[in-house]
Amino acid sequence: MKQLRDPVAGLDVHRDNVVAAVRALADDGEASYVKRTFATTRRGVAALTAFLKEAEVVRVAIEATGVYWKPVYYPMEGLFPELWLCNAQHVKNVPGRKTDLADAEWLADVAAHGMVRPSFVPPPEIRELRELTRYRKTQITERGREIQRLEKVLQDAGIKITSVASHVWTLSGRRIVEALIAGERDPAKLAELALGRLRPRQGELIEALSGHFGSHHAVVCRQVIGHIDFLDASIEALGKEIGERMLPFESAVVLISAIPGIQEAAAQSIIGEIGVDMSRFPTAGHLCAWAGVAPASYESAGKKRPAGTRQGGRHLRKTLIECSRSVSRMRSTYFHALYGRIAKRRGSNKAAMAVAHSMLVAIWWTLTTGVVYEDPGADYYQRHIDPEREAKRLLSQIEALGFGRTHHPEGSRVGDPRSTKPQHCTSKATLSGREPNESRLRPVASGGIPAQNDLGRSLESQRRPRGRRAGGRLRRCERRSWQQKTAGGPSSCRR
Repeated sequence: MKQLRDPVAGLDVHRDNVVAAVRALADDGEASYVKRTFATTRRGVAALTAFLKEAEVVRVAIEATGVYWKPVYYPMEGLFPELWLCNAQHVKNVPGRKTDLADAEWLADVAAHGMVRPSFVPPPEIRELRELTRYRKTQITERGREIQRLEKVLQDAGIKITSVASHVWTLSGRRIVEALIAGERDPAKLAELALGRLRPRQGELIEALSGHFGSHHAVVCRQVIGHIDFLDASIEALGKEIGERMLPFESAVVLISAIPGIQEAAAQSIIGEIGVDMSRFPTAGHLCAWAGVAPASYESAGKKRPAGTRQGGRHLRKTLIECSRSVSRMRSTYFHALYGRIAKRRGSNKAAMAVAHSMLVAIWWTLTTGVVYEDPGADYYQRHIDPEREAKRLLSQIEALGFGRTHHPEGSRVGDPRSTKPQHCTSKATLSGREPNESRLRPVASGGIPAQNDLGRSLESQRRPRGRRAGGRLRRCERRSWQQKTAGGPSSCRR
């Protein structure tokens, strides 16, 4: 195999030490290795850097191990022509003879031949922003858990606020819980604390607040409310710090926030994960694959099997899924139409993933071109329907429900004023020998496609199970007589 770089170093990183293996070619073309072990402290990393500089290494490959790679990677950033962070799953060695020295040697070997690709490491300012946005997300998640814990305690005490109110943590709910903690047990007095739309529902509140709230419940609720207040203050402080650090990227925040379903906080989290420089991802597909919102592939023996989605950045993926769930409720957007088309066939989860993929594609294009996103609209798919194909589909549905095809007389076109023959939709129910109902048959609109409102009424009145059609036939003269009668013309049937 052709070697691309020489010399190359491979670093197997652990919590307390890092094993380095420098691979270099000798005069006879054979590869030789020099291996040493260093500590992961600041002094140890400095000694490692001096060792690699002395060997004139042009490419350093570091195996990503949890968060332990960061104290080794960051001090060496910018000191070597190529500094790679490699996924540990992509550099697995043959099992059975695993040692730290062997892992470092194998990592240097695959890096020298280009058999592994480096992972994406954002610049320092984006890394700092990422640390803050991820921590804010954990605080928001923990706040939701505390609110659920409060609901659990109240249900244990028989206080059913959520049976009347939509949420337990509202202004009215907090006033009621604080009164319970203070010792108030009268349901009528507790119901008087309700505000807004809960005021007219005093009777339901009195019944819902008639529980057995004890002293131990008060202790737990007091701690939960204190923790929620602490999380609110922490989230607010983190939001201010993130807002200040986002000032250099304000234009990118505006571009991403213009996409339906993405608010400012979500745009900040997205920038913290992928940055603003899209040159690292050649295409939008590369970015979607890195984020884990692109389909994976599994093919063996010529057979393709479903493999779900690719593994990627779970933080970015979670943010995109939340945004896709939100935009699926915005009925005037293209993403709502996309979600509906997929959800009815493959379920809501796959539809949410597809919408997240489309949103990330839009983000890549907006950051690459600097153009504000313009939503195609909820009628995007309706505007791109082939009329002939749609007409065939509707006619097949009409036949399945017991109707015949639209009658087109020979030598005339639908809507042609020179045509003297009537044009209308013929129901197969008329061929069964029964007297047809004129209200069930409607004329054909221009273009040969039945009018939408009339078609809907006729289908609704003539709905039948699939596969069942009226049988029997009428004589040709009787059928022609009925056609002229519905069109208002004279009957010319002769027996």
